[in-house]
Amino acid sequence: MSGNQAVEWICRGRTLRIGTGPLVMGVLNVTPDSFSDGGSYAGPEDAVRRGMQMVEEGADILDIGGESTRPGAAAVDAKEELRRVLPVIQALRKETDVCLSVDTSKAAVAREALDAGVEIVNDVTALGGDVDMCETVRRSGAGAVLMHMQGTPRTMQANPCYNDVVAEVGAFLASRADALVEKGLERERLAIDPGIGFGKTLDHNLKLLAQLQSLGICGLPVVVGLSRKSFLGKLTGRETEDRLAGSLAALAYCVMHGAHVMRVHDVKESVDVIRTITSLMAAGNGESAGVE
Repeated sequence: MSGNQAVEWICRGRTLRIGTGPLVMGVLNVTPDSFSDGGSYAGPEDAVRRGMQMVEEGADILDIGGESTRPGAAAVDAKEELRRVLPVIQALRKETDVCLSVDTSKAAVAREALDAGVEIVNDVTALGGDVDMCETVRRSGAGAVLMHMQGTPRTMQANPCYNDVVAEVGAFLASRADALVEKGLERERLAIDPGIGFGKTLDHNLKLLAQLQSLGICGLPVVVGLSRKSFLGKLTGRETEDRLAGSLAALAYCVMHGAHVMRVHDVKESVDVIRTITSLMAAGNGESAGVE
């Protein structure tokens, strides 16, 4: 059993220090068609209420998205995406100082979200889907999550294929980070995400999770989003709304094997698992759990 090495992630002057246990990034989908909670928080008031609930439950970061990236999802233009996310971001920024992230691949959306107080850009195209995204992030000083995806949301699950999924995903993320650093982005502002479920079969997902620590060799924080995903349904036979147990089991594994940030829907339960696992790991290493 091994935990994650301590790292720091710089996001617009805010230093996120990640030690024995990963940070929790709460998923806040402001969309009518997301795979897990589509439509539940499509209205700004409901979304803000849910966001504040996640903060109270222990979320370190709120990740706000206005375009579904589930398999087969239709594209949304920047105007509509901004209509969905901007009021939520503005309201949350007034209500809480928790770190805010925008889940977008569009520079126009990122710019306005950053102007409204967002500190992280979480981009499923690793800042490569929009030619203006790298410069937008660079100028803002924001942190960025670089995710691996084979294909696009419309095509990614058609026939994903790799010779060695762990090596190929790791190489892509390392090379993408290097390319962005060459363009002026500081390395300490970058985090990487293997993109569980994004152009991967069940076997690909399991291999990536089983060898999660190998992705951290470039020294960047590793973000993992697996909450309620379809590979858990294939393993358990459960529908999306009944995948909490599977999600938490996989999360516990990630806590023990090098994840730095866990992107989750169920914040309260995820925080409890992380606290429990990290306390047990500390006791096993002869350390104090830090809990009275």
